[in-house]
Amino acid sequence: MKTMFVAFALLLLPGLALANGSVKGKIVDSANNEALPGASVVILGTSWGAAAGANGEFVIKNLPNGTYTIEASFIGYAPAQKEVTVSGSDVSVDFSLKITPILGDELYIVSSRAKERETPVAFSNVKKEEMEARLGSQDIPMVLNTTPSVYATMSGGGAGDARVNVRGFDQENVAIMINGVPVNDMENGWVYWSNWDGVGDATSSIQVQRGMSAVNLAVPSIGGTMNILTDPTGLNRGGRLKQEFGTDGFLKTTASFNSGLLNDKYAFSGSVVRKIGDGLIDGTWTDAWAYYFAASYSINKNNRLELYAMGAPQKHGQNLYLQNIGAYSHEFAKELAKDGEYDLAALDKYVEAGRTFNENWASVSPSYTGQQAVENDVFDRHDKSFINERENFYHKPQVNLNWFSRLSDNLSLYNIAYYSGGSGGGTGTLGSIVWQYDGLPSRIADWNATIERNRTADDGSTGILRNSRNNQWTIGDIMKLEYRASNALKLTGGLDWRTAEIEHYREVRDLLGGAYYRSTASDFWSEAEQKRGLGDRLDYDFTNTVDWIGAFGQGEYSSDKVSVYGMAGYSTIKYNYTNNFADDGTGNPLTAQSDRIGGYQIKGGASYRFSPNVQAFGNAGYVSKVPIFDNVMDDRTGTKAENPKNEKFISFEAGLNFRAMDGRVNANLSAYNTVWNDRANSIGVQNPDGSEGLVFLTGLNTLHRGVEAEVQYQPHRFTRFDAALSIGNWKHTEDVSGIYKDYGDPSGATNQSYNFYIDGLKVGNAPQTQLALGATLFPTTGMSAQVIYRYYADHYAGWDPFSRTSPDDRTQSWQVPNASVVDLHFSYTLPIKFGNFKPALFLHVFNVLDELYIQDAVDNSSFNGWDNDHDGDDAEVFFGLPRYYNLGMTINF
Repeated sequence: MKTMFVAFALLLLPGLALANGSVKGKIVDSANNEALPGASVVILGTSWGAAAGANGEFVIKNLPNGTYTIEASFIGYAPAQKEVTVSGSDVSVDFSLKITPILGDELYIVSSRAKERETPVAFSNVKKEEMEARLGSQDIPMVLNTTPSVYATMSGGGAGDARVNVRGFDQENVAIMINGVPVNDMENGWVYWSNWDGVGDATSSIQVQRGMSAVNLAVPSIGGTMNILTDPTGLNRGGRLKQEFGTDGFLKTTASFNSGLLNDKYAFSGSVVRKIGDGLIDGTWTDAWAYYFAASYSINKNNRLELYAMGAPQKHGQNLYLQNIGAYSHEFAKELAKDGEYDLAALDKYVEAGRTFNENWASVSPSYTGQQAVENDVFDRHDKSFINERENFYHKPQVNLNWFSRLSDNLSLYNIAYYSGGSGGGTGTLGSIVWQYDGLPSRIADWNATIERNRTADDGSTGILRNSRNNQWTIGDIMKLEYRASNALKLTGGLDWRTAEIEHYREVRDLLGGAYYRSTASDFWSEAEQKRGLGDRLDYDFTNTVDWIGAFGQGEYSSDKVSVYGMAGYSTIKYNYTNNFADDGTGNPLTAQSDRIGGYQIKGGASYRFSPNVQAFGNAGYVSKVPIFDNVMDDRTGTKAENPKNEKFISFEAGLNFRAMDGRVNANLSAYNTVWNDRANSIGVQNPDGSEGLVFLTGLNTLHRGVEAEVQYQPHRFTRFDAALSIGNWKHTEDVSGIYKDYGDPSGATNQSYNFYIDGLKVGNAPQTQLALGATLFPTTGMSAQVIYRYYADHYAGWDPFSRTSPDDRTQSWQVPNASVVDLHFSYTLPIKFGNFKPALFLHVFNVLDELYIQDAVDNSSFNGWDNDHDGDDAEVFFGLPRYYNLGMTINF
């Protein structure tokens, strides 16, 4: 510790030894020379900056001697850069910004971006430079691990299989938006990051608004909102080539271009990405493409169109099944045993298979030449030497057409019409498979034995590889009308409409040696049609539709000292279901539909600026959230809940943002209290008419409470320090008891009781205490080296509160051991040019110390638990990924 303080002090000495000066100036509109109050001025590569005052003037004080690049920017104007040299005295530099209709700043408005020192919510921004400095081709959420209360993991290690948790809420309760369009699954709210594999390369910035957020769409966000904006079209012509190399055969090539402004009207940009690799975890290979395209057309000074198109056709091997700790490391289990957290007798059952073990793949004889299929497309498997039991393949294109119109001096229209498709699915087994158990902690498929058995079976294959398909389309429109009643008051109203159709079915992927697979799943098949071949549907086939419409109204007031906003939104949703395999009794497919279910949200907040450097804020909100499809419909049987109940959320938040030492210190502090009432759960019952139904079990309440801090300190131009701390207290607040009626008894209705004993039990699935520390050095122009340290504590294994039905079982879920992880990032823009080509090098080393730690855990596993007493031998886990690297070169031109 003493050495650390000495090193810290030495880093400060250069800043203390240098003389200081100031940079001041004025920012104006180039067309009329009028001041641009509120324009931003930043010194690139540092945290130093200022905002222009009412007369457009700015000043940045106490700058060490040196040469700096200063950038001035303002919404609706092209940014401008100038180089200045400070040598112990004041330097003056003025900026004259040009209006541009091309840069896409309206996306900041339509996606409800929070503003520094104005919007009264807790939020963090990740700029493009930070993405490039830290992401290293990980899944997008991983770059957010240095922000308070955000926890992201790569799960089983498959490409795109990441998950993210905000303030203890999983992705179902976090609104994810790309260019202002929600991308959460329309049925269950989940986000599949493999669908957005190439977006990280085209991302301009990410903003995470924690809590209910200031987003004014009718989409209710509880844990937070992740706002991803992609690169807009720009004024300057150019391009970029990027080549990456990494551990286990990772190769990734990215090519991008920007046309610049053409004829003062048009601009185009785009990128193409190709990625392959063997995967850090056994069997988690990746084979992916990604594309991104943006176009902008300025119709006139008051109207502009923008087009965005993106997608990521990919396939990858998956590792979906968590394992007992002993399966990965006996040594780790023995350390737990010293504290009574692991029964060593379990190690006889859970044979050590190593840190990269994955039960979702297995070898097969290359002599097996059976083909695989996705619908009508028949092809050879990925590798002749093995077969993945679990493989994901998907392509989800998204296209946005944005229209921004200035209807008058005070009235503006922002409209996004969008389409999102989707075709693909995941593989698995169906029927009877021969499994291997000997010498393994978990079973794996014996493909050779299964193939041999199928070849000699009397009635086709007894077990096959199947695809579970999810084909879908969504169309929608988001419209916002903004009226500026005065310089201080702005009123906004809008509509959010979307409709989606989703096909769910299974099909034969690989017959594994047989001629066909017999399935009796459909009521409409003849006996001959029950013999299913490659690409044929089987097991289930249903179509769901989701129809959503919402509206909102919002008012914002902002003066020199005070900012206030309030909004109210209402939305309705309707679900329809068709089972294409089930006869409804009339010779037609079975159908069901829900009534329209309504939900609403009310929220508001205020901030007060004590000075240009100190702002206090607070906000509160109430959300009545409609249940997801899976809690309203059973899409296997078509049963539905007659009286679905909304979940309720009540949230309060307060915070303080301040700057000190002329911008060298920036700190954001916040505290939150969120109550989640009537968490949804439905069970099957029999209705009075004898049909099957669903009833909601209500009364499960949770409290999420915590404090957060985010601090940045740049003592001089060579060094920056960052820190993010969050301490949560997330727990269930009371036991649950209730009664429902079931008409399954011939004698009539019976009252059935339910009880869940969860009072005081902690919420699992994410660390409740998180700390991230970063130190960045800028030893010379264009070079940076960053070390990031992350610490996780109070991490309770995930568990199902509806499983705690015994009053004698009140033990907390297993607490995962505290963990520390260190990452290293380096980049250097070389001080050379080859014509118009400028190269840069980069290196990322993740988990530098090769720490063995647990990142995901499930308590009392029904598959891999030992004695079900809520300790380490009963948990199933994913360990964090081992040390790996990503390096390469970027050439800008």
